[in-house]
Amino acid sequence: MDVYQAVRTRQSIRRFTGRPVPRETLRRVLAAAADAPSGSNIQPWHVCVVAGDALAVLKKTVAARAAAGDSGDEREFATYPPDLDPSYRERMAAAGEVIYGRRGVQRGDAAGRARIRAENWSCFGAGTALFYYVDRDMPPPRWADVGIHLQTVMLLLRAEGLHSCTQEVWAEYHRSVARVTTPPPRRLLFCGMSIGFADPASVPPRPRRAPLPETVTFLD
Repeated sequence: MDVYQAVRTRQSIRRFTGRPVPRETLRRVLAAAADAPSGSNIQPWHVCVVAGDALAVLKKTVAARAAAGDSGDEREFATYPPDLDPSYRERMAAAGEVIYGRRGVQRGDAAGRARIRAENWSCFGAGTALFYYVDRDMPPPRWADVGIHLQTVMLLLRAEGLHSCTQEVWAEYHRSVARVTTPPPRRLLFCGMSIGFADPASVPPRPRRAPLPETVTFLD
């Protein structure tokens, strides 16, 4: 698979088969992803690979918290600005239509949206998850380095025939995750990533991408 095909076929998959991901495959992907660029080569990402009984316990713990109405731990970073530009809101709405609308859940259906959102806590059926940490004192440019590593991992997974779904929602229950991953206090949970083999019967359509002139300016 060439890199263009990997980019085109990478999607946020929300239903995986139960087929396990071989440990040697994960080692190969993560070893190759170590070549992702970062400012001054500091490599600020810290990744915990969680599977087996450890992941099963984490899924059960967070699902129980959410089902009991627990909205999670104190937030450690803002996911979006309070006044999101309308153009970004339109793109968010289009993604919501793919995630919720295609399953018959409308914007005002709070119970339906909560039911679908709760699928995050099962990792959408995946048996492997990565949890990404970054040091709390890292400024935004170094968070960008973590994003570069995330994308590198996702593209390498495609080359292995695997799919993924990054999930910032895991940061909402960072204390429960920390009981499994035991990070040092200086580190903050950025996101999780579910990994596995996509259920071919449930691969969603891709959300519409912005036309190139909306995001790119050519200056000659």
